[in-house]
Amino acid sequence: MKANDFIVVFVTVGNEEEALKIAKHAVENRLVACVNIVPGIRSIYRWKGEICDDRELLCIMKTKRSLFAELKQAIKHIHSYEVAEIIAVPLAEGVEDYLRWLDKETL
Repeated sequence: MKANDFIVVFVTVGNEEEALKIAKHAVENRLVACVNIVPGIRSIYRWKGEICDDRELLCIMKTKRSLFAELKQAIKHIHSYEVAEIIAVPLAEGVEDYLRWLDKETL
């Protein structure tokens, strides 16, 4: 087990209800070990030729790299956005105890 066997997945959502639905589904189905829901982010972006300025929440998910495809499909099924932000970055380093816990709590 190496740190780069794991990823952190970032997903933005428009409301707390959707964040909770995605987080609970992912944890209950062992697709992730943990989801942090960060409220109060402000996203400024271009969408269909317009500049948008929206309040969102950020879901930060910790999981195995091998589960990304399945997690992505589950999120897309639940997510209300036409194009959902679902991006992953690899872990470079991590505390061994935490990595063992991530491994144990996911499929």
